[in-house]
Amino acid sequence: MTIKKIVSARLEPGMFIHDLNCGWMDHPFLTTRFKLESERDLKKIVEAGIREVYIDTALGSDVGDAPAAAEVLQELDRELSQVAETESAAPRASTREELARAGKIHAEANLIMRSILNDVRLGRQVHVERMEPVVDKLAGSILRNSGALISLNRIKNKDEYTFQHSVSVATLLMAFCRGLAFDEETLRQAGIGGMVHDVGKMQTPDGILNKPGKLTDDEFAVMRHHVVASREILEVTPNISPTALQVAAQHHERYDGSGYPNRLKGDGISRIGQMAAIIDVYDAITSDRVYHKGLPPTEALRKLFDWSKFHFNPELVHAFARVVGIYPVGALVRLESERLAVVVEQRESSMLQPLVRVVFDAKRNHYLKPEDVDLSRPMGKGGADRIVGHESPETWRIEPMKFL
Repeated sequence: MTIKKIVSARLEPGMFIHDLNCGWMDHPFLTTRFKLESERDLKKIVEAGIREVYIDTALGSDVGDAPAAAEVLQELDRELSQVAETESAAPRASTREELARAGKIHAEANLIMRSILNDVRLGRQVHVERMEPVVDKLAGSILRNSGALISLNRIKNKDEYTFQHSVSVATLLMAFCRGLAFDEETLRQAGIGGMVHDVGKMQTPDGILNKPGKLTDDEFAVMRHHVVASREILEVTPNISPTALQVAAQHHERYDGSGYPNRLKGDGISRIGQMAAIIDVYDAITSDRVYHKGLPPTEALRKLFDWSKFHFNPELVHAFARVVGIYPVGALVRLESERLAVVVEQRESSMLQPLVRVVFDAKRNHYLKPEDVDLSRPMGKGGADRIVGHESPETWRIEPMKFL
């Protein structure tokens, strides 16, 4: 295996970076794959707070005693499996029942966020009371069945990412609060925080915000300033809560102190700020952007587990995995029977055994009549199959949402 994981302190010019091992806003490079040619790039990696990277020894210099990527992956999957075996809260309503309601609420939230961010762009004040009714509706949907709304988060238009990302962060943050048994008022204020966490981006020039090419060092600094701008806008916003303000001000801080703008560390970051940091990265890396293809949810969770060694609170990353599920509602998975299925519902007993809707025969390459299989049931009782991995809907040209 040519891909190895090493600590950044062991990097030398001549090595080939295969993966910078962090979210795209945590590094100043156009790509995560490139040959290290200079001490300047080494310094950039260290200054960005990147502690570990993956190198490709077939394309650059080697390090003899570094673990192979396959070994790291096995360990991450063991960790994911341990988390998956813990019980999770059962939804109060089925996905089928909740999805139609959730779709209307999600669309309404997107319209409101588009309007609010446009107002900020024009220099107008944020009006919290405009968001409160739809946040209440989002909270109600999450309390009934969080999987329905979370599955809708994956439907994004590349040109409308900023406000759709805001709704996604709000949704995921409220679901996270529910999973940690926060009171409903905190859940709602976290939702407000998620909605407005990126308002400062409206002061970032479009040429930088949506630039498809590499940002210069100066442009990267301007992009990062959106967190300070968000805090400044919200500090003078009437009726904004401390919880909402913490979400906006701290979602780019990192547990090891390598984040920005204030390099807060550990419990110097509020609990809701730590949660927002995890969610902001998760939604960003699972979304298609101009400069990268979104990861499947299960792969994104692996990344979060890998990065939690330094960047995130590991306890909270594990809790977040229990909230969204190892295989979330709407994910496309491959079964041991060589059939492809869409995850329909989580099961209390194990996140590795959800209710799935079988839709495609991968061996014979044709669609099947949709059939529900409860993987938590034994043979002869609607079960008798198991998930062996996730699949890319684009590869198979399958639209999972059609089967929900």
